[in-house]
Amino acid sequence: MDLIFHEKQEGQLCAKHCLNALLQGPYFTEFDLATIAKTIDDEERLKMAEGGENRAEYREFIEGPSFNMDDSGYFSIQVIANALKVWSLELIPFKSQNAIAEIARKDPTSQKCYICNYRDHWLTIRKIGNQWFNLNSLLSGPELISDTYLALFLAQLQEEGYSIFIINGELPACKSDQVLSTMRVEQTEKPHAIVEYGDRSSTEAVKGDSFTGEGDEESCIARAIAASLESELEDEQKQLQAAIAMSLESQ
Repeated sequence: MDLIFHEKQEGQLCAKHCLNALLQGPYFTEFDLATIAKTIDDEERLKMAEGGENRAEYREFIEGPSFNMDDSGYFSIQVIANALKVWSLELIPFKSQNAIAEIARKDPTSQKCYICNYRDHWLTIRKIGNQWFNLNSLLSGPELISDTYLALFLAQLQEEGYSIFIINGELPACKSDQVLSTMRVEQTEKPHAIVEYGDRSSTEAVKGDSFTGEGDEESCIARAIAASLESELEDEQKQLQAAIAMSLESQ
C-alpha cells in the first residue's frame, strides 16, 4: 500500500487531494487550484460585463463571493474540470447519455477511474494495477475494493447523494500502477476514517466511503437496487453538465 499515493485530509482541501490521488502524485497545490479558480472568475466577470456594467446583476455578481473557491479550500466543479484539461482528461457524468457513461453503468470495471462529489467533498476511486482502490482523503490510507463490489459501492455513493464522474483520457504513468500490474494487494485491515474534518458533516461523508463488500451484504444489495431505480438524469447532474459546458465555452 505504501506505493499508492494518498493524501490524508488537510483542512478542506479535498479537491486537491482528489486530483492528486487520481494522478498518483503531488501534481496540484491549493495555490495552483486558486489560480485556475481566479482565471475562471475573471472570465465569468468579463462575460457578465458584456450585458453592461451598470446593471444590478453585474454589480451584485462582482460584489459577491467567488462561486469557484472560498477561504476554506473549497473548489468548484469548473476548477476540477479545468485542472484535468491540463492533462487532456475530461469529466463525464456517470448518469449522462454519453456512450462512455452508458458502458460504465453496465460494467463499472470497464473504466479506469471515477471521482465523486457530495456537497463540498471530493474523492477518487481508481484502478491501480489490476485492482480498484478507494482513495478518499478522509481515510487514513487506500482501501481495496473488489471488482465484484465496485458497482455496489458506486450505487451506495449515489444513494447517499454523491455525484459520480468518469475520468476519460490517458492518465499519466505512475510507479504504483506499474508495480501493481505484476502483483496483487492483500488488505487485512480497513484503514481508519479521519473524523477531524472541520465543522462540516464529515460523518455523512465517511459513512459511504469505507464499504468494500463486507458487513451487511443484504442491506448493501437492497440499497444498490434502490439506487438503480433512480432516473438516469437528475436535475443536479444537468446543472453540473451545464456548469462544465459554460466553463469550456469560456476557454
